[in-house]
Amino acid sequence: MRYLTFALGKGRLAKKALELFEKIGIRCDEMKDPDSRKLIFVNEERKLRFFLSKGPDVPTYVEYGAADIGIVGKDTILEEGRKLYEVLDLGFGKCDMCVCGPQSAKELLNHGQLIRVATKYPHIAKDYFYNKRHQTVEIIKLNGSIELAPIVGLSEVIVDIVETGATLRENGLDVLEKIGPLSARMVVNQVSMKMENERISQIIREIRTVL
Repeated sequence: MRYLTFALGKGRLAKKALELFEKIGIRCDEMKDPDSRKLIFVNEERKLRFFLSKGPDVPTYVEYGAADIGIVGKDTILEEGRKLYEVLDLGFGKCDMCVCGPQSAKELLNHGQLIRVATKYPHIAKDYFYNKRHQTVEIIKLNGSIELAPIVGLSEVIVDIVETGATLRENGLDVLEKIGPLSARMVVNQVSMKMENERISQIIREIRTVL
């Protein structure tokens, strides 16, 4: 029996995913060791392997078959646009993708003016403005604190993830429009789904029962 390999997005997602796996009897205690330098963690009993990766890399590992299953945020799935099956909404890591900015930018949105949009998610932003709002915008990709962009005049609005909105409010910004809800998802490699259908389907069924 070959190993089934899981790619987990580093940080809170991985921690929550491991808690979820424990509820269905899948343990991987060595992953909890904060001092471990290992890259691959194994559950010999069920022939499972786990590794941690940066969120945006998870869909890549899954599409190319380096991982059979991935746990990753919906935002990353949308942004990366990889060929894979999204099989489960795991219900944790909930937040919203939103268009944010100062209240004064509301008018610019309403009149469909050419504005600049700063974001870590250029594909999501482009899809929203071009295909749903039918508004031409200039998209500026940033990697750091997106909230800075409208404050220093780099852009009129931003497209970003909003959990509580506290950072926005502290900086005089508001949610102007909601693009859509986000949460952690389970994704599966398309070939693995055919070759290992029984085992993968069993894991999906077990997780469904505890969700």
